[in-house]
Amino acid sequence: MAKTKEQCKDIRDKIVDLHKAGMGYRTIGKQLGEKATTVGAIIRKWKKFKMTVNHPRSGAPCKISPRGASMIMRKVRDQPRTTRQDLVNDLKRAGTTVSKKTISNTLCRHGFKSCSARKVPLLKPAHVQARLKFANDHLDDPEEEWEKVMWSEETKIELFGLNSTRRVWRKKKDEYNPKNTIPTVKHGGGNSLGMLFCKGDRTTAPY
Repeated sequence: MAKTKEQCKDIRDKIVDLHKAGMGYRTIGKQLGEKATTVGAIIRKWKKFKMTVNHPRSGAPCKISPRGASMIMRKVRDQPRTTRQDLVNDLKRAGTTVSKKTISNTLCRHGFKSCSARKVPLLKPAHVQARLKFANDHLDDPEEEWEKVMWSEETKIELFGLNSTRRVWRKKKDEYNPKNTIPTVKHGGGNSLGMLFCKGDRTTAPY
């Protein structure tokens, strides 16, 4: 929500004086060129605290403006692997100097969390359709049928680029969004298992 306009103390004092004189909110607003809701808020505050000046606010003011926060959110949505240092540099170029901790706090307030990117197989559209068909075909199979599943030889899974954990900024339900995942391919060796489904005299696999 954008910051609202604050009235100067002179205007507030005039509103209170006119209210004491018996004038209504709308009449005061028309005379001073203010909204009736603004007049009402000032008068209610005066009745409660017997003052028209602003109360001191708790905590330090936010260093990132709403516009800066929008820029951060837009970049993180487009490029989830953006680092905090990248965002610090972007804001610095825009004239705002903040720390990495401030970046983290801002992202967390908007529902983003730093998570390890999910590793998913690199599949072509044909593979995706084949896997979906396989799942639908065996969706209602009884437990006895799944006892016929055999595991194939072990297969090593390799990541593209550095074979290490990569982190992304994402919301809770976006873990398998393609932007938030790392594609993997089978590359020989022995780390993971494949699956074969034996039914009758045939052996099938997801793809």
